[in-house]
Amino acid sequence: MTATALITGASSGIGAAFARYHAAKGGDLVLVARREDALEQLKTELEAKHGIKVHVFAQDVGSGEAAQALYDEITKAGIEVGILINNAGFGGRGNHIERELSSEQAMVDLNIMSLMTLTRLFGHDMAQRGKGYILNVGSTAGFMPGPSQAVYFATKAFVNSYSQALNEELKPNGVKVTVLAPGYVETEFAKVADLEGTQLTRSGATPESVAKIGYDAMMAGKLVAINEKALDFSLNWVIPLLPRRAVLKMVSKMQAK
Repeated sequence: MTATALITGASSGIGAAFARYHAAKGGDLVLVARREDALEQLKTELEAKHGIKVHVFAQDVGSGEAAQALYDEITKAGIEVGILINNAGFGGRGNHIERELSSEQAMVDLNIMSLMTLTRLFGHDMAQRGKGYILNVGSTAGFMPGPSQAVYFATKAFVNSYSQALNEELKPNGVKVTVLAPGYVETEFAKVADLEGTQLTRSGATPESVAKIGYDAMMAGKLVAINEKALDFSLNWVIPLLPRRAVLKMVSKMQAK
């Protein structure tokens, strides 16, 4: 029997693609996002198509406190989460000192604090049961510094490091942790991050292809999943060998309008 999967940021993009892929395998779902209408539509679609149970929690999990409240609500409802997919996150283009401080802080809260809190709480329960899967959606941005998105790239570096460390810690408890690090994906991310019209967003992968790669990697117990072989090679064998200032200039140019 396929475990119940909790997916944050599930109302669209990669999150919705994860939900459809998991539902097709016969697994129940806990869908979390701010847009209740979109979640309810997805719930209706998946329950009718696959005969599964979908729980909807339309709330913002953009802080550690909000993540704790979500965990408490799910636990109180008696829902056992066997798969956690931390997909929610956002970016924002611009020089750090010129961006709104509140926006940068909110990015850290969602991309790091919320993800860490949910992973800690549900990961503890999984370890107690002796089984479970956690997939943290990072980014290729986590492999390098990112001028013009300094905070976003840094948050994804945290996700990369944190997820790999937890994989090693939780192996004895039967819990597998994977970090998905895709390149650019055709979702609402570019519009929210003000990246439309940049070299970085000229072409991207589909949410469905990325979700499948990440989900399958998680179930196989892989440590890191990168959605393209060329990206994998570049991140692991080319960029680490380049001069640091050359990498900084390259990333800055890719995000310029």
